[in-house]
Amino acid sequence: MKQDKYWDSVADKKNFTTTFDENEFGKYVDKGARLLDVGCGYGRTLNELYMAGYENLVGVDSSEKMLERGMREFPYLDFVKNDTDLPFEDNSFDAVILFGVLTAIVDNDAQAAIIKEIFRVLKPNGIIYVNDFLVNGDISRVLKYLKCKKAFGVYGVYRLSDGVVLRHHTEKYIAKLLSRFQKLEYVKLKFKTMNGGRSNGFYYIGRNKK
Repeated sequence: MKQDKYWDSVADKKNFTTTFDENEFGKYVDKGARLLDVGCGYGRTLNELYMAGYENLVGVDSSEKMLERGMREFPYLDFVKNDTDLPFEDNSFDAVILFGVLTAIVDNDAQAAIIKEIFRVLKPNGIIYVNDFLVNGDISRVLKYLKCKKAFGVYGVYRLSDGVVLRHHTEKYIAKLLSRFQKLEYVKLKFKTMNGGRSNGFYYIGRNKK
């Protein structure tokens, strides 16, 4: 389910809010590493990495308007447009980050394809850092999940009033999705959402086992 038109339409309005823990990331990735931000949006996290001293950075996203915003706000960063497969050779990066991207992808197969591509472009023993949203137990969200499960076949999917469809995940599903990596850290958090709410979330740091 492609929603690029939606992300183009809100590129100059929405600010992403999931948090990046540079201290934890820095335990596994040195400042000279080559890093890729998959689904970088307008480059918020890329810029945090740059400000923390990482300079060999590349961001990819499928939304042209998000990338245009990124190039305006952070002209010193390297942005690349992609649609499905990542436009890089195998074993190209020391680390890959995936921040708040899975939530915008409803389909299991599409999520699995992204993880497979990340696995491909990561060097052996490379690091993946993921953060995203987990399912919530409050009744209003549960009702939304149940309503959308009929339409999308996945529990945790819901639709916002502006039309975008998002997804929260079960911990069991996330563990399976990332099973090709060696888990180094998994921490549950509370995130502020881009619309000002609060949601369960997590960050995960793993190592490429190939």
